[in-house]
Amino acid sequence: MEHSFPQGAAGTRPAPPHAIAPLWAGRHVARLLVHLFRPILRQGTLCFTLPNGQTGTVGQGTPVVAIRLTRWRTALRLFADPDLALGEAYMDGTLLIENGDIYDFLALCLTNLQAGGDHWLRRWRGRWRAATRGIAQYNPLRVARANVAHHYDLSGELFALFLDADRQYSCAYYHQPTDSIDQAQLQKKRHIAAKLQLRPGLRVLDIGCGWGGMACFLAGEAGVDVTGLTLSTEQHAYAEARALREGLAEQVRFHLRDYRLEQQRYDRIVSVGMFEHVGLGHYDEYFRKLAGLLTEDGVALVHTIGRADGPGATNAWVRKYIFPGGYSPALSEVLPAIERAGLHVTDIEVLRLHYAETLKAWRQRFLANRARAAALYDERFCRMWDMYLAGSEASFRCDGLVVFQIQLARRVEALPLRRDYMVEEERALAARQEVRAPI
Repeated sequence: MEHSFPQGAAGTRPAPPHAIAPLWAGRHVARLLVHLFRPILRQGTLCFTLPNGQTGTVGQGTPVVAIRLTRWRTALRLFADPDLALGEAYMDGTLLIENGDIYDFLALCLTNLQAGGDHWLRRWRGRWRAATRGIAQYNPLRVARANVAHHYDLSGELFALFLDADRQYSCAYYHQPTDSIDQAQLQKKRHIAAKLQLRPGLRVLDIGCGWGGMACFLAGEAGVDVTGLTLSTEQHAYAEARALREGLAEQVRFHLRDYRLEQQRYDRIVSVGMFEHVGLGHYDEYFRKLAGLLTEDGVALVHTIGRADGPGATNAWVRKYIFPGGYSPALSEVLPAIERAGLHVTDIEVLRLHYAETLKAWRQRFLANRARAAALYDERFCRMWDMYLAGSEASFRCDGLVVFQIQLARRVEALPLRRDYMVEEERALAARQEVRAPI
């Protein structure tokens, strides 16, 4: 590791009045940042510029990322609590990326952290957050509704700026990285429908139905009867209007209801991108409820973000600004709850880089429509959303996040002996849609 902090570089911008500090103060702050990043960076280089124009470098080799701090307080907060302070500084515009972009900076940090680099203070904070995660994930009905509203009741116009035409707000399924986001989301719906082994007349429950895309797809393609549940008033209104618009109101209905309050029984249950909001202390409750809602020959498919490297804790910035109460579990945290509920795990698939490609497409669309997003909210919100999408993509590429698709059944005989039926049904769905496609 190399590091330096000279007095300033030729051509650097003059420091604003608030940035002026005694020389000794600048040198001490520079040493703090070197002390923070030096144990982390085992590959790649981070260059930083302090508010008074003083510069420093940590690490060596490529990639090279350069940041500028415009407030002394930002540098101190980065040292004290980097997981939270980094995102807040980027949102507030007191941390600027001068070589690369926010994705490059986060990927540099996460790649090195995954390789074993870290700082003792950050490790200590991580242990504390892991020890107290049960409190952060306490998710009774009232809290669950508030947590959902925080994110999903944002303007529908915002989500239309970066999602596919069907508003699928979960991991797409790529046959190859060149697939468009619309094509990959259609492939995701087929992939899930095939695992449910549907036939006309079955009753299906969609827990966390979003804007209704999956429910309407299953009803339209498989002739099933679908009930969708959501806690988002924005999503509920959109989904109901959509079912009416597509002539599916007799076949699809949506309720503004917590899954814990549902009383009917269903032949199939699908839950896509909702389990991350359940909370670790509620897993037994969740799977017992699924078991109680399924008919004797019932099958469920749970699609969730997860951790490939074991239990952890939600990033502090993500928990505060993006998904309060959210947590992406390791399989070792999920499977015991399934076993205790008396359900059979009939299939598990791990989607590795599919969500990274999804988030890349979302971020490209968001940045292309950034001015429209700023008109809906403001520049600080745009920086927050950019941080969220970039950080999420980097986490799937560099920090052990994956997607689990877990298929469950009440009876061990409920599904065929071999999983070939999934591939066959997926191909049949694609063929039927191609026949109906306009020339």
